[in-house]
Amino acid sequence: MASDDDIIISGEAVIRPGDLHEDFIRSSGPGGQNVNKVATAVQLRFDAANASGLSERVRERALKLAGQRATKDGVIVIEAGRFRTQEQNRADARSRLTALIAKAAEPPPPPRKKTRPSKGAVERRLKSKAGRSTVKKLRGRVESD
Repeated sequence: MASDDDIIISGEAVIRPGDLHEDFIRSSGPGGQNVNKVATAVQLRFDAANASGLSERVRERALKLAGQRATKDGVIVIEAGRFRTQEQNRADARSRLTALIAKAAEPPPPPRKKTRPSKGAVERRLKSKAGRSTVKKLRGRVESD
């Protein structure tokens, strides 16, 4: 039951419009007369903890990857104020959220295969250790008979 407004990332991750909340705030930094009058920056809130379109694995990874951008309640907050217009900042915030969820939805890496050193490598290592040992023993005081 995916609607047209859903952002489909993978089978495990779908961002639904009901899970998003946007607030427009004033941008920081220089901008002349406009910066104090127009709220062009966007603060996008994504309720990851209660999002129905995320699997449990993706939800946990997304909150972990969000780091400081995630609140204790499981809401991911993304602020975008790079551009001069609301629409560009909205698109930027949504693309950053989509990238974050896409990274969280990646499958885990395959487990590491355990390897052992070959028999020859073990023998060479032990032989070199014995050689170093004899060199160090010969550095001691010389006994006179």
